[in-house]
Formats: sequence, C-alpha cells, structure tokens
Amino acid sequence: MRVCRTRHELAAALDEHPGTRALVMTMGALHDGHAQLLKAGREAADVLVASVYVNPLQFGPNEDFDAYPRPVDADLTLLEREGTDIAFLPTDDQMYPREPLVRIDPGPIATILEGKTRPGHFAGVLQVVHKVFNLVRPDMTFFGQKDAQQLALVRTMVEDLNMGIDVRPVPIKRDDDGLALSSRNSYLSADERSQALAISGALRAGREAADAGATATEVLGTARSAIAEADGVVLDYLVLVNPDTFEELAPGVTGRGLLAAAAWVGTTRLIDNMEVELR
Repeated sequence: MRVCRTRHELAAALDEHPGTRALVMTMGALHDGHAQLLKAGREAADVLVASVYVNPLQFGPNEDFDAYPRPVDADLTLLEREGTDIAFLPTDDQMYPREPLVRIDPGPIATILEGKTRPGHFAGVLQVVHKVFNLVRPDMTFFGQKDAQQLALVRTMVEDLNMGIDVRPVPIKRDDDGLALSSRNSYLSADERSQALAISGALRAGREAADAGATATEVLGTARSAIAEADGVVLDYLVLVNPDTFEELAPGVTGRGLLAAAAWVGTTRLIDNMEVELR
C-alpha cells in the first residue's frame, strides 16, 4: 500500500496505478462499516484509493473537531488489510493552503435535519468531497447509507455538476444488537451504549409497522412512540422522508420512504436510518 501525505505524492502514485479507480473517503477512526465500503471498492475496480482526513470545514464551533479520534496506525492497518492500493492522508495545509474563496453551495437539502442542527456542515462536506474527487479522479466512489443525507447531497452534486462519477451506496453495517457502527460509538459508556439501542429499535418498529400495512402517519407515530419511552435518549429529530430529496412524506403516500433519526445519548449525538416500503 502506498501512503501519500501530499498532493504531489498522490498524483505520482495514481500515475503508477493504471485501471479503473474506486475512492472511499473517510475521516479515520475506521471500523467494520468502513471495511464494508473498502470491500465494495476493492471488488469493483482495479485500483482502490482511500482518503483519511478530519475535515475542519464540516465541524461547527461547538462540535468535537479537536476530540475526534485519530488512531492513524490502526487506520492504516485496516486499509492495508482490505487491499487498499493508495492511502491519502493529507494535512490541513495540503487540503486548504489558504482559506477557500470559491465555495460549494449544497442547496436547500442542506438546511434541514442534519443541516438545521449543524449549520454549514454540508457545505464543508461537499467542499472537501469535491476537492478529493478532483485530486483522485475516480470512476466510482462508495458512501455509507448511514449518512443518508450526505449520500443524497453527494449524488446531487455529482449529477448537477456533470462530474461523471458513479456514486454507489453501501448498506449500514450494524453490530449484532442492531446498533449502527459509528466512530462516535467510542464515546459511549456501557450504559449509554445500551440506551442507544433505542434508536435502531424505534426505526425497526416503524419498518415493521410499514410491513404490516400502516400508513405513513402511522409508521412515523409508531417509531416516535417507541423512542419516547426510552431512557437516556434525547431526540433531535425522527422523520419519514423521500430517500432522494429528503422532503417529508405526505400522510397518504406509498412507495419508498426513509425513517431518519438523530438523538443525543449522554453527550454523544448519533444518527441512524432505515428504509421502509409504504403500501
């Protein structure tokens, strides 16, 4: 595996690796969920490129940028284990040699749900995604469905800007008890981790209601009731939305929907989602 820390080193490594190119972008603190992305990229392309970069532009002033875990050696071990050809670990100076003057406007989807709770977050996400796309020039890229709103925005940017990259979703990886894997799970105490199961439990209750023929209103009500009874969980939002536009679904709608939730467990904010089929 070639480890690159500068744009020049990355360009040289890419020249040495011909063929179709898959990109997996991460912020490090890698786990089995990231491994699923890497496996998908390894199977689909000749060259697998992974980036590890904690992007300061997507963190708000009161968020955990300084505390965000950065286990670099462990991350490199996982990348190599999954067959990564090129690992790009840039510094801030490499990614942002000066304050960016040209910015990506993520549009109205970025002002709701995660974007409402974290103003400016998605502008920072798309800024760094666009930059890494330009540096790596991938044929395809893999994003996890856990960050469903991010996935929708990346797809929209690629389509609207005619970037010609195949954006491929990878299903959420969960522990055996149902908790969605996340780098932030490491912040949870044992009791908090147990409490956090209420999030996936509420989504699962909503999906089961949909499978039983419940309306959109009933599905959402079932999920909200389930999480309202949970100890130690402070709900930020729980909504039923269109998976592509993230607009909330009307009461009588049928077809695909996405139950999306964010909640605080102790001092840790977790997100999760689950697809439903409304009949």
